[in-house]
Amino acid sequence: MSGIIIFSLLLVLMLTGMPISIALGLTVLTFIFGFTQVPVESVALKLFTGIEKFEIMAIPFFILAGNFLTHGGVARRMINFATSMVGHWYGGLGLAGVVACALFAAVSGSSPATVVAIGSILLPAMVKAGFPKQFGAGVITTSGALGILIPPSIVMVMYSVSTNTSVGALFMAGVIPGLMLAFLLGFTTWWRARKNDYPRMKKATLAERWKAFRESVWGLLLIVIVMGGIYTGLFTPTEAAAMSAVYAFIIAVFVYKDMGLKDVPRVLLGSANMSAMLLYIITNAVLFSFVLANENIPQQLADWLVGMGLGPIAFLLVVNVLLLVAGNFMEPSSIVLIMAPILFPVAIKLGINPVHFGILIVVNMEVGMCHPPVGLNLYVASGITKMGITELTVAVWPWLLTMLGFLMLVTYWPELSLFLPHALGMSTGAG
Repeated sequence: MSGIIIFSLLLVLMLTGMPISIALGLTVLTFIFGFTQVPVESVALKLFTGIEKFEIMAIPFFILAGNFLTHGGVARRMINFATSMVGHWYGGLGLAGVVACALFAAVSGSSPATVVAIGSILLPAMVKAGFPKQFGAGVITTSGALGILIPPSIVMVMYSVSTNTSVGALFMAGVIPGLMLAFLLGFTTWWRARKNDYPRMKKATLAERWKAFRESVWGLLLIVIVMGGIYTGLFTPTEAAAMSAVYAFIIAVFVYKDMGLKDVPRVLLGSANMSAMLLYIITNAVLFSFVLANENIPQQLADWLVGMGLGPIAFLLVVNVLLLVAGNFMEPSSIVLIMAPILFPVAIKLGINPVHFGILIVVNMEVGMCHPPVGLNLYVASGITKMGITELTVAVWPWLLTMLGFLMLVTYWPELSLFLPHALGMSTGAG
């Protein structure tokens, strides 16, 4: 009964058009004051202890690093490098977009940032080269979603915070699925370009490729610093985030010099705004999880589902459907913070690996970012292309179907996610 009241309250508040973070907070306060004996002091205490976790500090740092990279010319150099490598194949610029998104994803941790950074440069170039606008928009919108699967990833940090799973293991688990999805999106791009005979570019010479690599190497080095540091145990994911923010600042301002010191306050302010928004959602989601745990709802749900005889295969299918439906109404941060604490105990009870479960949730979030009505990537791409959401939705379908096929692969082939963490001797159990 408590669960029905809580979720009904949340649904009613969300249907009024209220921001999800405020809806969560109001749901918690209404339920606590109206239906429980929980003292108000514990709510205030939970507000502070909820965001005390060390891992949460990674979020503002990754946002800051992403903003420095977006404004600091790194994306343009990565596009030039990707174009020199694959531009001569069918749909060359489209393929370069997929490669550039994969590279930028490995330094930014955010999907919308990847779409903005790569799309704003590449989409006009694709239209100029003779590609249909819909084709370019489809490639960039879906490839931009790699931003949250290829580590570092802000969504993985949020899952870690919600479930106490190792961030380092999650980051490593995202590498192989991320590269495989990049390959599948690239294959879809190549196949459609070949079928429609879209333009190809002149093959770059070795000298041109070397020049493009040399110019982009400072941005590419960030991948080595972040992932290498975590691999070797040199620093934690949170420390890696701080390192990437400092490094991104240095290369944007002093190495590439695409940003002046006078632009830094603007980037800092933009990053602070985004971080504050996410931390506010996290705080309210922590309160929401506290109320659910206090009413023993996740445990009751786990017992009910296990009692129904729902095995791992059926449960994972239900989770996928649930998350894909949630993707129609909420953005990824909110979904992870609300759904993960509820579904996680059930997954553990059914013997599903917590790291594999985390990657499955992240891939669901990727799909949700690319379809209406609240797909963040769609809105970002719409702003860049000046295309309507309906037109964009039609444009992304071939790639979206590829992503759905990939989701089934990730769901039922755990070793795809777990191979690398296991090979590196990392623990993939709950922390």
